[in-house]
Amino acid sequence: MSAVAAGRLWGVGLGPGDPELVTVKAARLVGAADVLAFHSGPRGRSIARRIAEPYVRPGQIEEPLVYPVTTGSTEHPEGYEGAVRDFYDEVAQRLAVHLDAGRDVVVLCEGDPLFYGSYMYTHERLSDRYRTEVVPGVTSVSAAAAAIGRPLVERDEVLTILPGTLPRRELARRLADTDAAAVLKLGRTFGSVSGAVEDAGRGPAAWYVERASTDEQRAVRLRDVDPQDVPYFSLALVPSPAGVRKLDGPRAPVRESVQQPQHRVAPTGQVVVVGLGPGDPQWLTPQVADELALADHLVGYRSYLDRVPVRPGQQRHASGNTVEADRADQALALAAGGARVVVVSSGDPGVFAMAAAVVEQAADPRWAQVRVRVLPGVTAAQAVASRVGAPLGHDYAVLSLSDRLKPWDVVARRLDAIAAADLAVALYNPASRSRTWQVAAAREVLLRHREPSTPVVVGRDVGGPAESVRVTTLGDLDPASIDMRCLLLVGSSATTVRTAADGSAVVLTPRRHDGDGLEGSPPSGSRTSAMGSSVAR
Repeated sequence: MSAVAAGRLWGVGLGPGDPELVTVKAARLVGAADVLAFHSGPRGRSIARRIAEPYVRPGQIEEPLVYPVTTGSTEHPEGYEGAVRDFYDEVAQRLAVHLDAGRDVVVLCEGDPLFYGSYMYTHERLSDRYRTEVVPGVTSVSAAAAAIGRPLVERDEVLTILPGTLPRRELARRLADTDAAAVLKLGRTFGSVSGAVEDAGRGPAAWYVERASTDEQRAVRLRDVDPQDVPYFSLALVPSPAGVRKLDGPRAPVRESVQQPQHRVAPTGQVVVVGLGPGDPQWLTPQVADELALADHLVGYRSYLDRVPVRPGQQRHASGNTVEADRADQALALAAGGARVVVVSSGDPGVFAMAAAVVEQAADPRWAQVRVRVLPGVTAAQAVASRVGAPLGHDYAVLSLSDRLKPWDVVARRLDAIAAADLAVALYNPASRSRTWQVAAAREVLLRHREPSTPVVVGRDVGGPAESVRVTTLGDLDPASIDMRCLLLVGSSATTVRTAADGSAVVLTPRRHDGDGLEGSPPSGSRTSAMGSSVAR
């Protein structure tokens, strides 16, 4: 028996909504397909399936591809990006079953399949395995221009297509720098988009179009729109200035002078140093996410760059873990050439990370014109502390045990002073492949001032897939169990541990301190003993 020939995959654009705007080729392929696949929201409604209805024939297999989530809110362990990635992986697997069985599959797409379309993610996963063809469709931008009866662009004018999800300041900058523009993906972004249009001085000529080409089409001036009644399938349009003057008269307003220049952004050449947080994607701040999305270049340690989703057009510059100055110079040089550069750190960039390296190198006269900004992130110490209660609830110190940038005797003197002052301490960089003795040496220093029963929290890969958190004591701490992915929290004389109802350890450094325990004196109270318990998450 001969093997069944694989089916063919088609990504078919159906246009913006009017079934009569479906191309002849698209209509023919829809009617001939063995399988029709179409995306829909969680409630099952599919705009693409509705547009294709006149061309569907009885007996065709239909594959609804229902999104598990349509906004950034999800319980997926890797957040929205992880949920969507898994969804598209599943879609590819489902369609591959049909293709392997010899069935031709048409994926129905409103608008154009490769213009902000969901089909592109299936194309990326299957086009190297099966015969694939994309059939273009009329875009919503073209339909919107037709709806307002204004040219998009004329002669040498520039048209810019923008997603409404960009930050307001970035939208305003781009709108001010172009002749004509279309801003898609409105809905909940409308307030930011309309504000950016005004910030850029483009309000007089801006239009709003929703559900272009359908019976529900609406086209009005952007300034006349109620922000509480804006669907996702709508767009803002700034048409050709030349066309506006021809149709509305030579005195028709095209731009206004900007009255609030504080909304404008500086030229793009800048370096932004960001913190990703310790590992959990949900700890990434929205401000940092915005900067990552806008960057032309990403610079960082290879393992940290791997945590950032790949975006088309961005260039990545990965390097090793001990070349911070070189990495900073590379970022500054790219920014000096006009690029928007993001330097990526784990945790917070100002805590034993890249902020200091970049700020140090930026003092060089070569980079005098380069703007440097630092955006905070969740620190590793905060993350580890959150897993066991409040071990850093009072004054505490932060110290790196690495002797790569300072001699060990400096580390030891500082640790001795911290212990003598009876401060809880977060110990970063406790060990590495080439540094295996510092934890034991630090333990000896601490024991000069602390009792062996002092609580110690050992967090490893907190927020990551191999997370473990355990509570032990200074006396029982095994230096051999500590590696480069660990962070240690050592309590003060007042730190206590109790056992929760679920058997986990709860660590507390109280907000008050009575003065006992300073200069190595033992605390007057007794410490609750619940050491050696382990919390694994």
